[in-house]
Amino acid sequence: MVQLGLKSRSRRVVQDRPVPIQKPNLVTGKVSGEEDQGIGVCWNNLPSEMLREILMKVEESGSKWPARKSVVACAGVCRNWRKVMKEIVTTPELSRKLTFPISIKQPGPRDSLLQCFIKRNRSTQMYYLFASCSEALADDGKFLLSARRCKRPTCTDYLIYLHPDGTPKVGGCYIGKLRSNFLGRKFVVYDALPPYSGAKMMKSQSMRTGSYSDTSHKVSVGNYPVAHVSYELNVLEARGPRRLQCIMDAIPDSSIRPGGVAPTQTHFPITGTSTSPAFPFFRTGSSYFDKSPFRSSTSHGDDKALFLRNKPPRWHEQFQCWCLNFHGRVTLASVKNFQLVACPGNGEAGPEHEKVILQFGKVEKDVFTMDYRYPISAFQAFAICLSSFDTKIACE
Repeated sequence: MVQLGLKSRSRRVVQDRPVPIQKPNLVTGKVSGEEDQGIGVCWNNLPSEMLREILMKVEESGSKWPARKSVVACAGVCRNWRKVMKEIVTTPELSRKLTFPISIKQPGPRDSLLQCFIKRNRSTQMYYLFASCSEALADDGKFLLSARRCKRPTCTDYLIYLHPDGTPKVGGCYIGKLRSNFLGRKFVVYDALPPYSGAKMMKSQSMRTGSYSDTSHKVSVGNYPVAHVSYELNVLEARGPRRLQCIMDAIPDSSIRPGGVAPTQTHFPITGTSTSPAFPFFRTGSSYFDKSPFRSSTSHGDDKALFLRNKPPRWHEQFQCWCLNFHGRVTLASVKNFQLVACPGNGEAGPEHEKVILQFGKVEKDVFTMDYRYPISAFQAFAICLSSFDTKIACE
């Protein structure tokens, strides 16, 4: 009798369990079992005028990070949303905003400096680039790039990644590197992708190459030199800041003049040595680059490569130190601080040669501000600033 009672109780317990009620979805009007089949169709079938109006309001509401994460989220809903958002979100040159990963390879705004900052981790030899989210000199910021310092017998490499871990194990996140010579006086900035049509790949023993191809593109991945940075020797140990020069191989000298154009990447098919596309945003079916008259640093006719030099500081008698006007963006004196302006060369200096294109300075022990503008990109500016961290013999 006891056994029968237990069996009877177990049946009652099973029968007493509540049965889940299928509620209709407020958007589709379908029950949960039918929702998976119709939710994709629901978002795709929104009228194009209404969709564009909604996404434009979302884009306008997020002027800075972290609010701009809503823009990225909208671009990932479906193909139609991504297409519309791609048309709405403009390049940093026009919008002054860094939204998708391709933005770090595109030139900054023309009329103002785009504010960023770099954090250094001495123990791990890592450097992190953030976009400023407020007027504070060192806030939380939006992560953009990371770099890992690799000391080698004859040189030093700074490998630049899109991932904060800065490790090759994270597939598709390597985008370039900075390499120094033995003395740490000369540097070459390499891009993992061709910066302009017809760019030549630099061959080396340590280079790892790959390729990416789809219906409209076939891009070789390797080391493409985009800039050369050099620091002048200071054999007599004269007092003063470092003197540096930078040749932008991928940018024409005419880009700083009114109406000048710098090569702008519009496609990010791959960001490492893997063969799978890492960031499908801004995929175009016509060209990997915007049309530009500049094609090569050696075969572009009369148009020469952009030449940058550090702006000479002035000696302040009262404070007994060298001074530059960083407009409040730098608070601590350091030999690493600098401002880069365009060099007029043999021609006459114009107003465009007075504008600061890149400035870098110290605000805390391991925090430095980095502000840049057109025609260089965040990637190029970050690589140039990394050269200031390396040890330099007979240069200071």
